[in-house]
Amino acid sequence: MTTGRSVDDKISEELKSLSLRGPAGGSGRGGGILLDEEDEANRFANVRKKDFNRWERVKGRMINILDGLELHTGVFSAAEQRRIVDCVYDFQEKGRKGKLRERTYLKPRKWMRGNGRVTIQFGCCYNYAVDRKGNPPGIIRDEEVDPIPPLLKEMIKRMVSWHILPPSCIPNSCIVNIYDKDDCIPPHIDHHDFVRPFCTVSFLSECNIVFGTELKINGPGDFSGSDSIPLPLGSVLVLNRNSADVAKHCVPVVPTRRISITFRKMDDSKTPYDFIPDHDLQNLRPLSL
Repeated sequence: MTTGRSVDDKISEELKSLSLRGPAGGSGRGGGILLDEEDEANRFANVRKKDFNRWERVKGRMINILDGLELHTGVFSAAEQRRIVDCVYDFQEKGRKGKLRERTYLKPRKWMRGNGRVTIQFGCCYNYAVDRKGNPPGIIRDEEVDPIPPLLKEMIKRMVSWHILPPSCIPNSCIVNIYDKDDCIPPHIDHHDFVRPFCTVSFLSECNIVFGTELKINGPGDFSGSDSIPLPLGSVLVLNRNSADVAKHCVPVVPTRRISITFRKMDDSKTPYDFIPDHDLQNLRPLSL
């Protein structure tokens, strides 16, 4: 009598087929593969998901304003985080030297506490406010930025294959945020040029993200709301449904340097005019168990 392969063996083989075993693309320092050598089946099994509840009265009825919010921990190991951070610093250095497209890299003038984080955009140019050309907030369809680098595409593949993001909403854009001490992100709801869900991955230092239908501004970079949620290193926070469209969110001033990468899928009607879908991100699928 013959026995079949164990479920763990099948998962491990499937994960390996989804990974790139080449250089970490885009990083001049700390290259190497994204995936560790440890047992991938155990890695996948050890990811933990947490849901959230916060009931508030909205338009006369009580609703869970955090419906659709998920925190996935254990997604990226310490070694993987180091590779990703090195890659981000390489992007930053290229941006400083003018080696990225003009709207890819942005370092605003820091004129007050909370203002001044560096952003690096891939896939599309997102306008945070009305710019000098009169473009409104949203995706600027006639501006070009650099495409998503290979290592960040590997992150997307990991999140889809590990059931963190659905294959129906594969990100085709991302924004890297590099915070120095006292930088922040003010209260907002993400623009609907991007479909739901979207997610953010945290690196370098833990911080809190604040949610609420009404967020109080106590001072420059100082915000308070209904819920304050710690974001562990290497974790993925997914925003969908009420948590993306009813509750606002913000990141108060951070006490030390932090990096986050937000991955989003553009609405098909809002993609840049010259946008070409990335072949590497087509037909991704989650692990079948």
